Amino acid sequence: MPPTLRAGLILGLSVAAWTFVMGLTGWYKHPALHSLFFLVIPLEIGILLWTLRGTAPGAGYGRQVWNGVSTSLLASMIIYGASLLFTTVVFPHYFQELETLGRQMMARQGLSPDQIEAAVRASAPMQTPRASAMAGAIGTVVTGALTSILAAVWLRKKGTR
Repeated sequence: MPPTLRAGLILGLSVAAWTFVMGLTGWYKHPALHSLFFLVIPLEIGILLWTLRGTAPGAGYGRQVWNGVSTSLLASMIIYGASLLFTTVVFPHYFQELETLGRQMMARQGLSPDQIEAAVRASAPMQTPRASAMAGAIGTVVTGALTSILAAVWLRKKGTR
């Protein structure tokens, strides 16, 4: 199996698994643990660095960037599907629970009821299964592209242009 295909599958399935761990444990509902989801960012960076180290021999800068971006594109498709499954089938009340958590956190911060309502209304368009899944997919591709652009400078084969 080509290294970018293998890495894309590993990355997509790893992020999906972590998402379900967050859901099954209920960590996404706890203010102190909710941010643990963002461990997917160092996970993605680590998997991309591992992949790009392996593809560096014989690959120039552009090829290395493409290796990382293509890995991220494949992973983003898996992440998109897993996110839809997570928020529509397995945890259909996910967004309502997040809204409740957000309201509690804003109230603890001293926001007025009007300020809380305004914040909830402002975030409502992103609190849908498709928008959330798309945000995860786009975030994966952007993180992958930035990581690949930077990593290709250091990891590509010396002397290859």
